Amino acid sequence: MAPGLKVDSESKLKVATAQSGNLGKKMGTYLSTPKTEKFSEDGENGRVKYGLSSMQGWRATMEDAHAALPDLDHSTSFFGVYDGHGGKVVAKFCAKYLHRQVLKHEAYSNGDIETSVEKSFIRMDEMMRGQRGWRELSILGDRINKFSGVIESLIWSPRGGETSHQLDEWAFEEGPHSDFTGPTSGCTACVAVMRNNQLIVANAGDSRCVISRKGEAYNLSRDHKPGLEVERDRILKAGGFIHAGRVNGSLNLTRAIGDMEFKQNKFLSAEKQIVTANPDVNTVELCDDDDFVVLACDGIWDCMSSQQLVDFVHEQLKSESKLSTICERVFDKCLAPSTSTGEGCDNMTMILVQFKKPIQASTTTTTEAQEQEQVDEGKLKNAADE
Repeated sequence: MAPGLKVDSESKLKVATAQSGNLGKKMGTYLSTPKTEKFSEDGENGRVKYGLSSMQGWRATMEDAHAALPDLDHSTSFFGVYDGHGGKVVAKFCAKYLHRQVLKHEAYSNGDIETSVEKSFIRMDEMMRGQRGWRELSILGDRINKFSGVIESLIWSPRGGETSHQLDEWAFEEGPHSDFTGPTSGCTACVAVMRNNQLIVANAGDSRCVISRKGEAYNLSRDHKPGLEVERDRILKAGGFIHAGRVNGSLNLTRAIGDMEFKQNKFLSAEKQIVTANPDVNTVELCDDDDFVVLACDGIWDCMSSQQLVDFVHEQLKSESKLSTICERVFDKCLAPSTSTGEGCDNMTMILVQFKKPIQASTTTTTEAQEQEQVDEGKLKNAADE
């Protein structure tokens, strides 16, 4: 897998109905006036500084979730955006459990972050099945419906201190829902894991991760849409079809966590189902030219191209140091004045992460650093052709 995708200057990802999920999510699910209250958070450690925000907007419900853990462990940071569709419970489930599974996987302890992240995406689907999955989803659903506002924001923005001490075995449970095949709702997942000078990005769906290098935007994830040949081929081989730009005429994404109705072929692996949670995983070596990383749901990307957002953030950074405030200003810029076009009407979630510059080792010469920089830029640009 190539380590990065060059930004496409033309926006080809806008959906006329501004939907991010099942066909039932149409423009009729909009409010008469948008909910513009924003739930924001800032934090930092010795490696990174981050800010994030989320806003319901015109949507009747808030179905986004996120995780920001600058200290996943003593040397690793984790950030994730989860954009729900058909409901919010799968996104909340991922915000609670995906990073825990990354930590728990044996590959992580061996230093193989890529494998641990990849397997954790698939693990989410496994965990949401059966009696235990049904019970946990029910609990999350009740808690989500019961609480609102800042309480919900606190619950669903996990911090690093709660991770390592809450790793479940997720044992099988007998019960009336032992044959539960999993939720029909789903979510995208776009996560970034940072350790030392490595950035690992994993994505399933159309949330996106973008890095700014010398002010230029590079996509580190690929939007999984039915128009992509590799996605279409898998769908057809699995017995599915594409109609009106949607998987089986329903879902406008080709990869997602949840959506178990598209994953019922017992003769196929999880990676080969009509819709799969299997992520693309890219690894990039960070350098001094890297400014920041943005993770955001399609509520942002439907309104701004990757380069437009990078340019906007750079302009804001000239006078604003609080990163969550910059995220909030992005929402204000994207929010539509009405629901007539659909764009700017979705839930919005954005995480902005700045890198704190490491001290260069004295053994690294200027020439060596420049050569490595050229290699990294070449990797990013070569991926544009794939």
